[in-house]
Amino acid sequence: MDKLALKKKRFVRRRLRIKQKIKRNEALRLCLTKSNLNFYAQIIDDQKGHTLVAISTLSKDFPALKNRGNIEAAKQLGKLFAEMAVSKGIKSVVFDRNGHLYHGKVKAFADSARENGLEF
Repeated sequence: MDKLALKKKRFVRRRLRIKQKIKRNEALRLCLTKSNLNFYAQIIDDQKGHTLVAISTLSKDFPALKNRGNIEAAKQLGKLFAEMAVSKGIKSVVFDRNGHLYHGKVKAFADSARENGLEF
């Protein structure tokens, strides 16, 4: 197996392990997805199957930045996302990092969201 296949296999294994832990919890889920260029976050109610809050670095609410895929953009998105969630009355969520390591952009987003009112 080549290195890329092993990396993808580890990513999928992490993702499934996280999903199993979250599935037991009935709280709202903060699902995070990232690429090299952009960052996406949404709060999902799995019982009803609805997305309650969603934002990305591509949305109109997000300020224009030269680079939308770096740590600074993740911090700003976390702040804006937490403000949107709190304004809709959502305080507590379960963090679904979707297989990504809790490091770099993911950690910056999570810390910023916690600082601005979300609890997870």
